Amino acid sequence: MKPCYTPAEILLPDFKSVSPDRWAVVACDQFTSEPEYWEAAEHYVSDAPSTLRMILPEVYLSEAKSRIPAINKTMKQYTKEILVPHKDAMILIERIQSDGSVRRGILLAVDLEAYDYRKGASSLIRATEATVIERIPPRVAIRRGATIELPHIMLLIDDPQKTVIEPLLGHTQGRVAYDTELMLKGGHLKGTFLTHDEQKRVSQALSELIAPAQMEARYGNADLPPLLFAVGDGNHSLASAKAVYEEIKERLGPEKASSHPARFALAEVVNIHDPALKFEPIYRVMFGVNPKDVVTCLKSYLQRLNGNAAPQEIFYRHTSQTGALRAETPVRQLTVGTLQDFIDDYLASHPDAEVDYIHGEESVKALTQKENSIGFLFSGMAKNELFRTVIFDGALPRKTFSMGHAEDKRYYMECRAIAE
Repeated sequence: MKPCYTPAEILLPDFKSVSPDRWAVVACDQFTSEPEYWEAAEHYVSDAPSTLRMILPEVYLSEAKSRIPAINKTMKQYTKEILVPHKDAMILIERIQSDGSVRRGILLAVDLEAYDYRKGASSLIRATEATVIERIPPRVAIRRGATIELPHIMLLIDDPQKTVIEPLLGHTQGRVAYDTELMLKGGHLKGTFLTHDEQKRVSQALSELIAPAQMEARYGNADLPPLLFAVGDGNHSLASAKAVYEEIKERLGPEKASSHPARFALAEVVNIHDPALKFEPIYRVMFGVNPKDVVTCLKSYLQRLNGNAAPQEIFYRHTSQTGALRAETPVRQLTVGTLQDFIDDYLASHPDAEVDYIHGEESVKALTQKENSIGFLFSGMAKNELFRTVIFDGALPRKTFSMGHAEDKRYYMECRAIAE
């Protein structure tokens, strides 16, 4: 089977002249209801070269039209003046997280021809959660005029024997690409280029993960369509990259597009069995609502359900009030699916209502101090259930889980050219 990934020409600044802690910035889809975080990032970066100048934090998504030209201009400027190419590269990444644990991964480029986010997909790279089609066009607009990409995509592998990434730890012979503290409680980040021999060993181990014998051992069926990479973070960014590539393919034709740099996307590959990788629920906060009415409607909704799933409990809070509601016979297997169905129905009949997806209980607590808001907390899914669920049942409800706290999300560090 042809590999769905490749080394890439990775672009990095010369960190002898560029401050790495100001260069690296957290993923744009974090702190979407907390503009004060991004204001602090602006203050920290000041006038230093930074990936902050090449991204659009989603808290400012409504300003996309006015911000995109400056972003594209900065990309071209940095490409000429700051970024240095490193050909045929893969990078071993070691990230010290906010709790002191170390998450490891490998940065490489994945083939978008092997990625499919649609329901029922059987491709080597698949979404783990339902893709919201409406969220793709704004990101496509940003990527369409971009000359480089900055990845916050994290792909998961199901490697319980730890054969791909872990053998490299403490043994890689490559040179260090960067080694820096990260701004605003982001922890520490170290990257080391893999040698060509190490890249070959990684590729061999990845191929063995989807061999029929391994599919039989892990999932009980050697004939299942193999799933190598499950998208853990950044699915909508990957879907947007796919959409732009499809536009290019339609314009140039499949043959010419096959060698276009936009066919690939940078991503970090992480073993789902890495102890430092923790699955956190993504909570919901509704705005522009009467909290008491929401509670009443949710209670009624849960009582009407007549499914076969195990009982579920949803905790709510608004201003200083808290409580819990229980679904005795839910239809959905996951609590988050039950709650999301209710929220979707409620939003459809209340046009002034909005929902945001929040990482961390403290953020929910802070946001629900505001009038006309209500937050929901619930138990998450176990991470060892993910691959089997996606293989047998397809994508989960959108925003089902998050891999760690917001501060532990991937920081933009590496770049890659996506324009010819």
